[in-house]
Amino acid sequence: MQFDVITIDPAVTRRNEQIEKIANTVIRGYDRAKTLLRLNGRKAPYDDLNYEFVGGPSDKLRMRHYDKSLRLLWKAEEHVEWSSFRDLTKNEKQLRDLAEDSLNASEKQHVKRMRSEEFTQMLDSEYSREQKQAIVNILSLIGHGEAYAWMVSTEVLNDVQSTGARAAVTMQVLEEAKHFVVLRELIQAFDCPIPRMNAWEYLLLERTFKAKGLEKFFGMNVIVESFALSLFGMMGTMPGLEVLRLFHLDESRHTALPKNYFEEFPMSWWQTHRPSAQAYRLSLVLPAIPILGLVERDLGLLGIDAFEFGGSMARKILFLADRAGFKVGVPREGLEVFLDWVFNLYCQHTRPNHVQRNFIASETTTGGNELAIEAEVFGLAASA
Repeated sequence: MQFDVITIDPAVTRRNEQIEKIANTVIRGYDRAKTLLRLNGRKAPYDDLNYEFVGGPSDKLRMRHYDKSLRLLWKAEEHVEWSSFRDLTKNEKQLRDLAEDSLNASEKQHVKRMRSEEFTQMLDSEYSREQKQAIVNILSLIGHGEAYAWMVSTEVLNDVQSTGARAAVTMQVLEEAKHFVVLRELIQAFDCPIPRMNAWEYLLLERTFKAKGLEKFFGMNVIVESFALSLFGMMGTMPGLEVLRLFHLDESRHTALPKNYFEEFPMSWWQTHRPSAQAYRLSLVLPAIPILGLVERDLGLLGIDAFEFGGSMARKILFLADRAGFKVGVPREGLEVFLDWVFNLYCQHTRPNHVQRNFIASETTTGGNELAIEAEVFGLAASA
């Protein structure tokens, strides 16, 4: 596939990688030492070096229970018509209403999954080896993130009130499990080395997992899910990555959950404005900045400006945080100006002839449906 490649100075890439390696050694070494001393070191039982949870894949167990449960999932609207549940899809309603002997073509439409060999051949024909590795490097960021999203959403389930809220979070747990398993298989199909979590992502995800109470909502449903939303919206139109468009739809609901929850169970003034909570939230946002430098070359190979992506993502994160009532110690407009200044300062020192730009106003979501979802569900168009 042809991309308008954005060339990045190799020296800049090497420097960012060297800084990350040092930070990774320090951060993980610190957590290992705390674990040995039983002082709350790394919390997640996740092996990012092998892109697996501790204990291995256990695919046989997954297929016998999780996959089978999804296949056998019954719909209340079909079996308990008097209930308030409306959980049938349009196609399921059609299949329910039509006689078995009068199926038409539209009811027989199914998404036919390609065999792994065919899918791999298609990827090889569409992308160069370098492009494939770049895609794997980018997708692995959110692949590791989905592992943490699965674990965090499981804990959030015990922090929310009401039957409806627990049902909503339960569905997120179910979807995060599916995201991790499916995305892992997709990434492995590219047949390229899968990188570990970088230091900045490790810092963000571990601190989100260790956050107390509903602060997990901010780290996961606002920051990490907005990152996933932006990434899937940007890459879902690429050949072989169409399944990311379905992920994007799921993430749109996940990012909306904090606002909808706090409309019914508002945070207190102290929960919203507590200085330590605001500082903690801000400290979760900041690790996203050096991540952009690490993926700058990979995104450039795909014709994507890392800081356009960063600006688009940051605008969405700050908008959703503000809308849900998560104060971060700095007004949203001021933080947008600061981040834009940081992005331009970096580019001035790494890109010859850089011209000052408004990165925060960028939009890197490409699919028409995805743009419509973001505009309708989140009102992001009005916030740009």
